[in-house]
Amino acid sequence: MKYLLVLIGVVVMGLSIKSFLGADKTETPKYQNSDIQYQSGLSDIWSIAKSYMTTKRLHPVPEVDVPVKPMTAVSLTFSTEDEIFRLGHSTLLIRLDGEYILLDPVFSQRASPVQWAGPKRFHQSPINIEQLPPIKTVIISHDHYDHLDKAAVIALEDKVEHFVTPQKVGDHLIEWGIEPSKVTQLAWWDELTLGELTLVATPAQHFSGRGLFDRDATLWASWVIQGQQSKLFFSGDGGYFSGFKEIGERYGPFDLTMIETGAYNEMWSEIHMLPEQSLQAHIDLNGELFNQKAMLPIHNGTFDLALHDWFEPLERIVALGEKANVNVITPVFGEAISLKAPTVKSRWWREMLANEELVLQSQ
Repeated sequence: MKYLLVLIGVVVMGLSIKSFLGADKTETPKYQNSDIQYQSGLSDIWSIAKSYMTTKRLHPVPEVDVPVKPMTAVSLTFSTEDEIFRLGHSTLLIRLDGEYILLDPVFSQRASPVQWAGPKRFHQSPINIEQLPPIKTVIISHDHYDHLDKAAVIALEDKVEHFVTPQKVGDHLIEWGIEPSKVTQLAWWDELTLGELTLVATPAQHFSGRGLFDRDATLWASWVIQGQQSKLFFSGDGGYFSGFKEIGERYGPFDLTMIETGAYNEMWSEIHMLPEQSLQAHIDLNGELFNQKAMLPIHNGTFDLALHDWFEPLERIVALGEKANVNVITPVFGEAISLKAPTVKSRWWREMLANEELVLQSQ
C-alpha cells in the first residue's frame, strides 16, 4: 500500500510516468513550454519515488487542527468591497466589482484520481459549494488533480455563469456534463471580456495530464484578472521563467499576486518554483513597484505533495519577504483580505507548531 500511495502522489504532482510506459496511444498534438521542454524519465521517477520512501520529516502533516475561519452566504454579504478569500491550496474566492470569481476550485477530500487514496486535506474548506454565492466565472489553471476537481466542477455548474480554461482543459468539463456554451477555452495571451471583467490567459512553465497517456494534451496557464479597481495575477503552477517579466511588462504592476509557493523540490524545480524563485516572480511581475504591492503565497497548507515539512513554504517565503521588503500576506483560510489594503500579517502556523510540540511530547 505504501508504494501505491507513493505512486499516486507522484502522478498527482504531475511527475509523469508516461515516459517509461511507452508512447502515447493517441497522436494528439502536444503543448510545449516557451523556455524549456520538461521531460521526466524512468531514472527521474525512481529517484523521486526513492526519496519519498526514504526521506524522514518531523512535520509532514499538521498534528493539530489548521485554523479555518468559517464562511457562509450570509457572512459574504457583510461587505461589498473588493476582497479575496483563500479557501485552500490554490483555491481562492474573489469578489471584484461586486462579482465573484472562483480559482481552481478543489473541494474533494483528496487531490487524487480516486478518493480512497492519495493526498488528503489537512483542513476542510471554510465554505462548502452549497453556501457559495452565484459565481460570475470559474478560472482553471490546468488539469492536474490538485487544481481540477471533477466532483467540484459538476456540483458548481448551476452556480456558475462561465468556466474559463486554457485550451483543451474545457473539453474535460464538457465531457463531465457542463453546458458547452458556458465554457471558454483560451490560448496564451488571449483576452476575454465578461462585463467589466477582463481575463487574460498568460504563459506558465509547467505541463499537463490526468492519466498515463495524455501528457501535455491540454494547455496550462497563469492568469491576469482585471476589474475596474483592482488588477490581480494568478500563477497557477509552474517553474520560474522569463515569462514573468514579459507578463509584468504587458499587464503589470498588480495590486496582488497569487504565486505558487509550495510542493517544491530541487528535483522538480523546473516545473515548481522554489520560494526564492516565487519571490523573484513577484518582483518580475511588478518591476520597480514590487515592494509596494502584495504577494499571497498559494499551493501550500492543504495537501502533502512534496518532501518538505507542511509549514516550510510559508516560513521561508515570509523570511524572504521581510528581507526584500515585500508585503507577503498569509491569511488564515477563510479570512477576508481587502484588495485595496492587503496588509494581513498573521503567522498562524507558528502557534500551531507550538501546539504540535505539546501534542508530540504527550504521546
